[in-house]
Amino acid sequence: MLGRAKITIIGGGNVGASCAMWAASKELGDIVVLDIPNMEDLVKGKMLDLAECGPIERFDSSITGTADYKDIAGSDVVVITAGIPRKPGMSRDDLIQTNVKIVKSVSENVREYAPDAIVIVVSNPLDAMVYTAWKTTGFPTNRIIGQAGCLDVARYRTFIAMELGVSVEDIQALLLGGHGDDMVPLPRYTSVHGIPVTQLLSEDKITACVNRAKVGGGEIVKLMGTSAYYAPASGVIQMVEAIVRDKKRILPCAGFCDAEYGVGGYFVGAPCLLGKGGVEKVIEIELDGNEKELMNASISHVKDLVGVVREAFPELA
Repeated sequence: MLGRAKITIIGGGNVGASCAMWAASKELGDIVVLDIPNMEDLVKGKMLDLAECGPIERFDSSITGTADYKDIAGSDVVVITAGIPRKPGMSRDDLIQTNVKIVKSVSENVREYAPDAIVIVVSNPLDAMVYTAWKTTGFPTNRIIGQAGCLDVARYRTFIAMELGVSVEDIQALLLGGHGDDMVPLPRYTSVHGIPVTQLLSEDKITACVNRAKVGGGEIVKLMGTSAYYAPASGVIQMVEAIVRDKKRILPCAGFCDAEYGVGGYFVGAPCLLGKGGVEKVIEIELDGNEKELMNASISHVKDLVGVVREAFPELA
């Protein structure tokens, strides 16, 4: 990427606007936030408001709100947040019919106007939406990524830190699998400044932290009446930064796994090496018997979700 990166965020709601804020605060590049035509004035207003933070927060980015896909031309990274959010009582799976249509339409425009972009999908149900974006754009798998693991791990680390009364900065952790209730916890790979968490917390307390992370999104939906946005957006921008700055970070993302973990060609949460090429490598780690069983169950659910997409939208099969 020569000069400043161009970052497009499609969907100017809470998640999209928060993505723009985090990206601007880190001065990652120039930012375009696109929404549907009847939301154009709102998204333009939000982005003007954000741009006016520049003199105070000391970032110097071009920030644009638009409803015209021509404005995304030349994007290095496109983040897709578009879709209806969850409401109380809804599962991520309940969103599938509506959000496939939205993500498919968005992806068609990305294919036309930003054909060289790396695409990060945030819309739920995540695993099915990443598949939809991949099939619709026709982009190589290294340029299609789902954001879920960064958020899930952040929640898990937060709850471990709360339990221990230590800084979240000292906690390293990893989760695998699909986004949501069937993510695969890996306490064996969780540490506090190198100290295995199993030496600091009982199995019951670790399990409680894992279970809270699994339903972390639902907990916020119940409290607020709508989906989370600060933390999901922060997870997205962690990935964007790794890509536009070619940081070669290993982050948990929904990457395309074929031979890895025996997945057989689906986007599943795994440690991914992120750099200027997008997903430059999917890292396969050793799993014990229980972890493999959980991973296989998670993969099965991802396949079921994709099966629903294929059945409802044969053109995506």
